[in-house]
Parts: sequence; C-alpha cells; structure tokens
Amino acid sequence: MPVRNAQLYYVAKPIGKRIALDEEESHHLLTVMRARKGQRVQLTDGQGAFYEAEFVEAFKQQAWLRILAKEVVPPPVTHLHLALAPPKHADRFEWFVEKATELGVNRITPLLCERSERITVRLERLRRIMVAALKQSLQAWMPLLEPPTHFSAVVRSAQESIRAVAWCGQTPRVDFRDLLRPGVHAVVLIGPEGDFTFEEISLAEAHGFIPISLGSSRLRTETAGVAVAATFKLLCSP
Repeated sequence: MPVRNAQLYYVAKPIGKRIALDEEESHHLLTVMRARKGQRVQLTDGQGAFYEAEFVEAFKQQAWLRILAKEVVPPPVTHLHLALAPPKHADRFEWFVEKATELGVNRITPLLCERSERITVRLERLRRIMVAALKQSLQAWMPLLEPPTHFSAVVRSAQESIRAVAWCGQTPRVDFRDLLRPGVHAVVLIGPEGDFTFEEISLAEAHGFIPISLGSSRLRTETAGVAVAATFKLLCSP
C-alpha cells in the first residue's frame, strides 16, 4: 500500500493498471524529479484513494505509470461546508482556498451577498491551487468547489445539522466552539468586508442559521474562514 510520506502526484481516478500523468505532473516527475524507469511513485486522486505506481516510460513528454497498489480512504465522518464571500483582491480568496484544503474542508462555495466586492472567481485556477494543497497535505479527499452562488440559494438549500452565520452585529451570538462536537456536519456563512445586511441575517435565521462569534478580534473575511476551518478540525475530527 502507498506510504504517503513522500512526494505525492495528482491523477484523475485511474481506470485499469496503466495511466498517464497530465502535462504539469509529468513535467514535475520527469524534469524536476528526474525520475528513472522502475521508480516508485505515490499518487492521490482527490476522490478517496491513494495509489502506489511504478514509472514505466516517457512518451512525448508524458509520464506513463503502472498501478501497483491502491488504498481506499473512507469519506470523512465530519463535514464542513464553508460559504465565503470572495474579498476584493483575488489572491486573498486563493490563499483561503489553499488553507481550507490543507485543513480538510469538504465543500467551498464563493458566496454572493448584497455587499459583495467580488462576484467572479477563476475556478480553474482555484482547482489547481487545491490540487497543490491536497498533495502538500497528503490527503485523499479534495474539497468540492462550487461556482459562485447567491446567499439566498445557499441558505435555502442548507441541510446540515449545524448552520451558522458569522457576523459582527449586535444580535446575541453563540461562541462557534460551543456548537461543535465530533462527527457533526456543519455549514458556515462568512460575509464580505461590509458584513451581511440585516435582511440577510433575518433570512438566515428563518432557515435555522445561528449567529456565531469567532472571538473578540475583528477578522478579515479570509482569516475568519481559516479560523472556522481550523477550529472545526481541532474539535470535530476523530
């Protein structure tokens, strides 16, 4: 079975015993790592499996591998869906997505709000960032990345047992940590720099969302997202 303590490569779920890495992964294996035939390679597919493979050959700058072993990793027993309004500067949301992936967030939704400063994101670039973070953190499950979705749609479709909305208003708020326990499924909404409107908070509360506090400090949007992810991982993971 794969060791998972070395360099990981990403591959779409393999079919059969022989697979080819994509251009970027092939370049890293062939040019950066200077792999030799017969070398063992560790893979992850981001869909719950690790693989051990053998480098067989390079054909037209593409690395071909033979699958030797597979390890299936069960889905996480806890589940965190983070719906976060992308900040004005794209690099801040990219940083959040990277850290959320490393921390094991299961689902990420760019949230469109009344006061949103950014309504578009580069999904393909974000997926590449997620792949890199997945490999760096030696994980088998990559988060589901949703397209930008309006606040009302996220609120109305939420099915998680714990539904929380982080905001800076004066309405009584619950300490986020007090809602958490091992094995829970949660969705947390984090708004833009201008925060949620009272109408958005009212809609969220009408659909079972609880206003929460993340502490006494006022956090940037992307920092709040990482704080939620880290707290959830520490308190809810087995």
